[in-house]
Amino acid sequence: MDVADSDALGPSNPSWSIFLVSVLGLFLELMLIRWVSTEVRIFAYLQNTVLVVCFLGLGMGCFTSRRRVVLRNLLVPLLSIIVIFAIPVTRRAFGRISDLLSELGGLLIWHPSVSTDLFQTIGHVSVGLGLTFMLMLLIWEIFVPVGRLLGRLLDDHPHTIWAYSVNIAGSLLGIWLFVLLSALGQPPVAWCAVAVGLLAFYLGTPGRRRRIDIALLAAIVVFGWFASREPGSVEVRWSPYQKLVVIPSREDALIWPGKYFITVNNTGYQAMIDLSERSVRSSPQIYDPRLRGLSQYDIPLLLHPDPARVLIVGAGAGNDVAGALRNGGREITAVEIDPAIISQGRRFHPEMPYDSPRVRVVNDDARSFFARSKERYDLIIFGLLDSHTTTAMTNARLDHYVYTRESIQRAKSLLDEGGIIVMSFEAQKPYIADRLARVLREVTGEEPISFRVPGGSYGWGGIMFVAGDRAAAARQIAANARLASWIEALQQQFPVPLTYTTRVATDDWPYIYLETPHIPPLYYVLAGMLLLLVVRCKRRLKTATRITGWSRWHWHFFFMGAAFLLLEVQNISKASVVLGNTWWVNAVIISGILIMILLANWIAAKFPNLSLGAVYLGLVGTCVGLYFVDISRFAFLPYVGKATVVGTLTTLPMLFSGIVFIRSFAVTTEKDAALGANLMGALVGALLQSVTFLTGIKALLLVVAGLYVAALVTIPPGTAREQNGAARGMKSDESESVAKRASAGTSA
Repeated sequence: MDVADSDALGPSNPSWSIFLVSVLGLFLELMLIRWVSTEVRIFAYLQNTVLVVCFLGLGMGCFTSRRRVVLRNLLVPLLSIIVIFAIPVTRRAFGRISDLLSELGGLLIWHPSVSTDLFQTIGHVSVGLGLTFMLMLLIWEIFVPVGRLLGRLLDDHPHTIWAYSVNIAGSLLGIWLFVLLSALGQPPVAWCAVAVGLLAFYLGTPGRRRRIDIALLAAIVVFGWFASREPGSVEVRWSPYQKLVVIPSREDALIWPGKYFITVNNTGYQAMIDLSERSVRSSPQIYDPRLRGLSQYDIPLLLHPDPARVLIVGAGAGNDVAGALRNGGREITAVEIDPAIISQGRRFHPEMPYDSPRVRVVNDDARSFFARSKERYDLIIFGLLDSHTTTAMTNARLDHYVYTRESIQRAKSLLDEGGIIVMSFEAQKPYIADRLARVLREVTGEEPISFRVPGGSYGWGGIMFVAGDRAAAARQIAANARLASWIEALQQQFPVPLTYTTRVATDDWPYIYLETPHIPPLYYVLAGMLLLLVVRCKRRLKTATRITGWSRWHWHFFFMGAAFLLLEVQNISKASVVLGNTWWVNAVIISGILIMILLANWIAAKFPNLSLGAVYLGLVGTCVGLYFVDISRFAFLPYVGKATVVGTLTTLPMLFSGIVFIRSFAVTTEKDAALGANLMGALVGALLQSVTFLTGIKALLLVVAGLYVAALVTIPPGTAREQNGAARGMKSDESESVAKRASAGTSA
């Protein structure tokens, strides 16, 4: 199809068009990753599934870049997904995918579905996979037009380095647009409005088609508004991490005491309980008088003779903080990663614990706080810190790095003499309790005191571990007859079997919800579904020859894409250990990677005679070298210092890979196909992340080095000389082009 026949090419200036489609692509990608993983919880643990499908759509779009780009082909599937999430019935139906697929086992989620009937299990899984495939197909449909437009524009642009730099700059802005909306707690209707604003640049000429497209854009915003609401709720907040809904509790429901209840991503999270003396005494029908003062929030303070300085990580809406205040905590530091939960606790918790002058609230990741804290504490309390939510790029959930051996060692170092660690965790599997008990034993040198607190009106319960100065805690228990009797009763009624044989989580293998190193069965099933999606989409687009008849150049870009994606994931994982697993750290690391690519483009244009062999030596050498570097050693530095060191070390390979990519990209004759192969490689790289379940995160660096070697081997013979010649030829043209565009005010 001739370019002139296309009706969604955007601005006439090709650089501006590349910039806008790059902003749009990254914004839509992050928007769908966040939204789908929120409404369908299992994708909060498998966010790479959405990422992989986005790459598949972009890659196939690049391979078919000479076909017509029709805006409606993007708008209809996008609107379909939004309508699914806007209508309560369909939202609940697709939300059940999590329960249906949990029948496969191997991947622990909140409230999994369990069936003992084989045919019922097969039925559940089949329905879950069918709904999942429908979502995957719709996401793929959205990104094919984006890939077509991007591939064509890059292929046609006369100045390769400039065009690719504009692409990276647009991607950077797309990331920060969504990051800004997330930081401000904006709901999906705001996301939809920004997406519509970007899509409006691609409306065709006036006529019936344009009117239909405008109607579709308007519908996207309208249904986005409905999707942002939750019937019967007091408040809906979309934090940088999750969807938080405050709903009224029923006073007669023993498991939902208090006035308000918070759900996270459509599942129960925390009831804000009023356990004040007045409340408990006035409601004996709800609060058993025999357990007054012995809730899971009261017990930790009873285990220390003088809990003056208390640290609470995973403070949530304030139940643990309220317990510390009721029981004599004089200086309480409450650490919570989600600012929206802190805000809801301030406004809705009946005891108003965050308003106390004795409480200092810190909005940070627990692991990050451990690393930078210089204070000493009498008592460190781990609340029910089980987020079951991941960041956008890795397999690691938000709470994974809090329970590793290295994290517990750092927490122990913050204890004052006679200090105690109290850890509560709702261990749904015996091996999780065993893993936590073992790491506490290894770090403190003694087996922790352990008992299970049942759920009820005094709290949701969970297994409680007491470590640190165990002898001091034992004396406190013995001196308190009611407490000693209650703990003894709990140990008899709800024994916690511990073998101390489960593998301990470490910073290199932080998967606390996996019993042993293995790839969960659901990953294999989804990989099969992805293969089915590829076959189906190839037939629909009739791209078999373009995708399967690859040259050495295609494979070169394929391996570059796979290595780059894995390296990006590895960077985020390493940075999370030292800097924290917060949303802004992830955004900054990804942005740093893109900025490093821009620097690589500049170097490639400025120094055209740079030896390709030397660049590859630096690339593979830095990957292998980083395998032997323990990034966590820099945790002692001031935050700015360690951020600089960690950021530089982890992104250094990106500089070399960026130079290799742009020099190869400059000499290839089919840039759309090269970009498509690169995106298909990134797709495979996203799938390869699952090897970390088996090998650990550090091993990714060796895999990355191997992929870059494969990229070197697949470079066609004689290409190094062509790259040097092309780079020399481009140097003056690119510099002149950049100068002209900067002076014309068209710089991205």
